[in-house]
Amino acid sequence: MSRRDHDIRRYPGARLLTAVFFLWLYLPIAVVIGFSFNQNRLVSVWTGFSTEWYAAALANKALMDALEVSLTIAVIATIGATTIALMAAMVLSRAPAKGIYRLSEAVVNLPLMLPEIVVAVAVLILFSQLGIADGMVKLALAHTAFCTPFAFLPIRARLQGMSRDFEEAAQDLYAPPLTAFRRVTLPLIAPGVFAGAMLAFVMSMDDFITSNMLNSGGSTTLPVYIFSLIKRGTTPELNAISTLMILASLVIATAALVLAARAMRREA
Repeated sequence: MSRRDHDIRRYPGARLLTAVFFLWLYLPIAVVIGFSFNQNRLVSVWTGFSTEWYAAALANKALMDALEVSLTIAVIATIGATTIALMAAMVLSRAPAKGIYRLSEAVVNLPLMLPEIVVAVAVLILFSQLGIADGMVKLALAHTAFCTPFAFLPIRARLQGMSRDFEEAAQDLYAPPLTAFRRVTLPLIAPGVFAGAMLAFVMSMDDFITSNMLNSGGSTTLPVYIFSLIKRGTTPELNAISTLMILASLVIATAALVLAARAMRREA
């Protein structure tokens, strides 16, 4: 049987199903983007093209404050989660796959296996018992905790696929462990570290359940603020905010892909 016979494009209906899938996936996003330029305040009634809702969104002080909180928390959580994930991956990727090491890996990945509402309630009770009242501190600690496994997975995968010959060569040349890590290991696993950091950043920016339960005065994140707007009714301003978030996500994803491709070319 030839390779062409296994081409999925030759199966009856494959093209149609693919088109329907992508239409179902991206049509709602296209509708949100299209109606963000609606001149009418009623979302479902098109009266003309306008960019006034983007200006209104950017001039909204409450929105900008929520965005500032989200960015601040996301940066802190990204740095903390990536650092913890990197240290955990360095240890577990070189440890024997048994006993305490398997348990340690399960603990690192535990937030992925638990429903987020369970994690949110747990950290809420913990912070209450510890007497932590500052909303920004609670959000930063909680986001760092649940973002760590998202940063851990790509870093661990990168370390597992990396040959240790370069590290051993550096050690043979009497390089101290820290120097060998900084000059050899870290540049080799940089794409994985960057991917983990970007994933942690996006997960932090996107989080709603934990942020909604832990937010207090002055620590309202962007998803929580958007949810408060939805409760008052959908407007083109909300569509404009969503479109700006989509654009920011595309920029981050594109940057990650470009940097990863450059790193792969350098390795090749």
